[in-house]
Amino acid sequence: MRRLIATALVAGAATFTLAPAPADPACCYFSAMDRDVKQPGQRAFLAWDPVEKIESFIVQPSFEGNAEEFGMVIPTPAQPKLAEAHRDLFKTLAVFTILRALDESKWQSRPQLGAAGMVEKGGGGPDSVDRPAVKVLESGVVGSLDYKVIEANDADGLFAWLKEHGYQYAGDAATLDFYVKKKWFFTVMKIDPKQMKRRPDGSYLGEVTPTRFTFASDRLIYPLRITRISVKDTTDALFYIAAPEKMDLPGALSYQPNFQTMWYTAFCSAVWERHGAAEKAWFDHVQPRQQEMFEAFKAQLAKGRTPSTLEWARRIGAADLKLISGEAKFDREAPAEDVAKLPTLSGLVREGDFVTKCRHVFWKDEMDDDLVFVPASYAGKPDAVEYVEAMPSSPP
Repeated sequence: MRRLIATALVAGAATFTLAPAPADPACCYFSAMDRDVKQPGQRAFLAWDPVEKIESFIVQPSFEGNAEEFGMVIPTPAQPKLAEAHRDLFKTLAVFTILRALDESKWQSRPQLGAAGMVEKGGGGPDSVDRPAVKVLESGVVGSLDYKVIEANDADGLFAWLKEHGYQYAGDAATLDFYVKKKWFFTVMKIDPKQMKRRPDGSYLGEVTPTRFTFASDRLIYPLRITRISVKDTTDALFYIAAPEKMDLPGALSYQPNFQTMWYTAFCSAVWERHGAAEKAWFDHVQPRQQEMFEAFKAQLAKGRTPSTLEWARRIGAADLKLISGEAKFDREAPAEDVAKLPTLSGLVREGDFVTKCRHVFWKDEMDDDLVFVPASYAGKPDAVEYVEAMPSSPP
């Protein structure tokens, strides 16, 4: 046991040093053929209602590059409704999900251990040779952005339409065809980088209005494949998920190997008597598969991959809503001006929802399909364990 704990501490330290910086959006950029626009990261707030089969996600695109003008395309499985979100939404979510300070009495180290799937909606019906390649379903303005919602039944026709309307495509044709074949819808926007910050080398760096997309869907899905076009090698994706239950990334992308190794290491090196009955019961549940989790964790590191991380998880209660509304004093350390913006989360963070914050650094070979989130589970049983308080093994 001591050997396992010591090894886990060393491996855990490795993942903390690999933890990526904050990220940004779910979209693909289009620019002139000889110009470069890159997407340094992805950041999204997703909300899921499995009863009504309604999903919404909010993205705040950021970009860097030297294009004078470019377009942005976001695919969805059904025709979306668009709405503007607060510009500081993701900064406010980061404040709301700050971990509580380490409870020294609970996590005091033992001296002897020391340092040692979806039926897609929308676009149904048979194809017809008389059907236009691209059909504009809706046009409008959200924030400072003009947008069009379109459907397409032919990739070549879609590319021609984009070019004709000033969206110069410089990416992978197969990627958009992937969504055309699935009969997804496309929201296209034009962006003028001249309104953003210009760097000394003449390139642009900036963010645009955060936008909420709401649409029908049988699964909680995130359009990951489209982002391959504007990713060089990897993209750091940060997700905030509000759903009736705790959510996780699917299969080998799960955050469980990382989180269980971190949690088990901290728990085993702490004073047993200072933990509550719920924590001891969770220990008994986790312990039989911990070696398996640790081996999966090490395997990711051995491949040079950063294992997914769980950064915050909580079932939202009345006390949380009072923090958001300002009725109760915020119980963690944060700048007053940022805490003052918490009311902007009202309506997005609802009582009874489980909010899960998780992160993964995707390599291009992990982006061949879209990302479908799954209910969190461990050893075949639902996982509703909250993570709101820092542990000795938590990343800084």
